[in-house]
Amino acid sequence: MNGTQSEAATLIDGILAGLDTVENAEVVLCPPFTLISFVAKVLNSSGIGYGAQNLNVNNVGAYTGEVSGPMLRDLGCTYVIVGHSERRALYGESDDIVAEKFRAAQQHGLVPILCVGEALEQREKNQTEKVITRQLDAVVDIVGIEGFSQAVIAYEPIWAIGTGMTATPEQAQDVHRFIREKLSGLDSTIAANLRLQYGGSVKGANAQGLFSQPDIDGGLIGGASLQADEFLNICRAA
Repeated sequence: MNGTQSEAATLIDGILAGLDTVENAEVVLCPPFTLISFVAKVLNSSGIGYGAQNLNVNNVGAYTGEVSGPMLRDLGCTYVIVGHSERRALYGESDDIVAEKFRAAQQHGLVPILCVGEALEQREKNQTEKVITRQLDAVVDIVGIEGFSQAVIAYEPIWAIGTGMTATPEQAQDVHRFIREKLSGLDSTIAANLRLQYGGSVKGANAQGLFSQPDIDGGLIGGASLQADEFLNICRAA
């Protein structure tokens, strides 16, 4: 929940000014609902995609304050984040609700960026794979493995979000490999082509080490995305 139009304009101008230094990396911005139309106009034909941070599972109806898939498509969005850890923790979104949002996104031509991840207590109890399995299975149960042919998965360890703590490249790779191997058991082609991102205090200083891992295809960037120079450094690493 950051940003006014003037702040967004300054940030995007900074990103666009350095975009020519970014090679072979797809860049997507997911601003708050209030800024999507503005961001779309500023990006124009820059090649940067845009999406939303959340959506409601319903198409229309008496859901005051919510935004649906058709509304996002009407704004030209191509991506939407579902199941971010803050949505799960602060707004009680269960695995089943997240799975329904994943399906709703795809029903309206949006690519869902599915966030999965464990809390510090769960990691300390060696429950990381159990948690990730539960979160993935909820989605597989309603869309099948085929649903992941047009999706992105972002592993974001909750203990590393906004804390300054970051999973080591090896820790992150272990979980990314687990995700790919789990889904490979259902369809090896889909799993091999699936884009897996790491999210959790990614910075320019640690991005290259993370992105050099064989199963990490990019990043879901939080606080660092609010600083053009830092964000561009991460994009260059990708």
